[in-house]
Amino acid sequence: MRNVGINMLKPQTRSTIITYAIVIGAFLVVTVLDGLGLISNSLTGQLVPICAYVSLAVSLNLVVGVSGELSLGHAGFMSVGAFTGVVAAGCLAHMGVENELLLFAGSAVVGAAAAGIIGFLVGIPVMRLRGDYLAIVTLAFGEIIKNLLNILYVGVDDSGLHFSLTDSASLGMSQGTILINGPKGAVGIDKVSTFVIGIVLVLITVAVVLNLMHSRDGRAIMAVRDNRIAAESVGINTTKYRLMAFTVASALAGAAGVLYAMNYSTIVPSQFDFNQSILILVYVVLGGMGNISGSIISAAFLTVLPEVLRPINNYRMLLYAIVLILVMVVPHTKIYQRAADALRERFHKAAPKPAAEGGEADE
Repeated sequence: MRNVGINMLKPQTRSTIITYAIVIGAFLVVTVLDGLGLISNSLTGQLVPICAYVSLAVSLNLVVGVSGELSLGHAGFMSVGAFTGVVAAGCLAHMGVENELLLFAGSAVVGAAAAGIIGFLVGIPVMRLRGDYLAIVTLAFGEIIKNLLNILYVGVDDSGLHFSLTDSASLGMSQGTILINGPKGAVGIDKVSTFVIGIVLVLITVAVVLNLMHSRDGRAIMAVRDNRIAAESVGINTTKYRLMAFTVASALAGAAGVLYAMNYSTIVPSQFDFNQSILILVYVVLGGMGNISGSIISAAFLTVLPEVLRPINNYRMLLYAIVLILVMVVPHTKIYQRAADALRERFHKAAPKPAAEGGEADE
């Protein structure tokens, strides 16, 4: 029998297995360390946001890395999912639903659907643009969403949902619950997000992105990225496939927004500003364009790093900036490249050649 190992698998299959192994392995390690009391309370509080940022980085990589488009409005879709999910959770709670898992699942589905629909509607005109124009329009979209949420008031009572763009008094509720209170944001959120739910969402996000990348549609998306003119010459509808990647990424960002929002008792629109979009883009760039496992590692590492550096608070952000610069510069040095080549030769052995015709297979 042949010695079948991970190095004998197809590169695509091997990469997929490694990506899932990173997520599951991280979950097991953190669970064990937390059970032994080796993780501080502050770091434990970062576990759910880490999962949210990992999902956001993986979904944005579908647009930036796989599709090759520069989007600066990912925080906008995150906010759509977050606030829509909070409204959905408030409605479910008002209807008497108490199961936390059911509350989160219903909110995540509604939040992802809302963000996906907004992404599709925005993408119809936006996906006809390229380069800097696309970046500017998506940036403007994120700011528009933030400003709309600043004047949005939503409440629920026995007669249903109430909306207003003026103030909370204009909702016209005699008795009920205010779910979104303008610039004060969403208040009284049920904190149902957990690390286990976050890991499940990360696995779902990774599965959706990898399956799309390895599908026929994914190959068409990457063909458009590599050479748009050549793709159009063989009959590929470039706008359709760019819009597909943009919509899927928007929906996944919405689900991540629900996870993020339901980890806090209050969220405000200003949390989802331009800086948030840039932060997510930094995760993607540092992890590698189109590299899903790289996005997972970079998002987790850079989210934890400020917390790890908290004891030296005066120099915390200075060291954070230095780490970002080193991560960008070191991979391009000759020493790093030689070390990487040596590791590849050591751990990525070539698969055995097939037996010659008429010869016997290796036992």
